[in-house]
Amino acid sequence: QVQLVESGGGLVQPGGSLRLSCAASGRIFNLMGWYRQAPGKQRELVASITYGSNTNFADSVKGRFTISRDNAKNTVYLQMNSLKPEDTAVYYCNVRGGLLAFWGQGTQVTVSS
Repeated sequence: QVQLVESGGGLVQPGGSLRLSCAASGRIFNLMGWYRQAPGKQRELVASITYGSNTNFADSVKGRFTISRDNAKNTVYLQMNSLKPEDTAVYYCNVRGGLLAFWGQGTQVTVSS
């Protein structure tokens, strides 16, 4: 059974930083990533990383966010710097392997002064 445990969300001032973590259990996943959904908007990809560390970022976060993974711990991290109010959303961990895909429960990130 696959479980995803997310942590690291919270309230931060504009310009601040947060680090999200997502630990997966049950199996190894080739693709791990983060999506986000703001109120009234569709869920969108933020960043993803393959087992071999190839990365992909949304244009809106390039240069501010980095994604990394620890394959030994089956954990993916999202380091978010220079946060803006428009980054406010629920962030969801997503993992994929073969035909299977799983979502975390979501963690709230609020950027506000």
